[in-house]
Amino acid sequence: MTGAPGHWPVTNPVDLDQADEQGEQHLQLVTEQARFHVTLGAVRADLETQPSAKCVRAAARRWCNAITAMADEIAA
Repeated sequence: MTGAPGHWPVTNPVDLDQADEQGEQHLQLVTEQARFHVTLGAVRADLETQPSAKCVRAAARRWCNAITAMADEIAA
């Protein structure tokens, strides 16, 4: 099976240790996006465990308040 560009399996992997500046910026962007999606997935998993819509909204408010408090702490 031969893969088209951008598909698995990768036949000629890029050596990320030798990445140029653009490659480093891309890697940073992808890392930030992954961190965001993993975190958002954790929040969603918590919200999905709530027994009712009212509980979901209350848990969402707690998440928002905790995130805002953390941002205020870091920004200070």
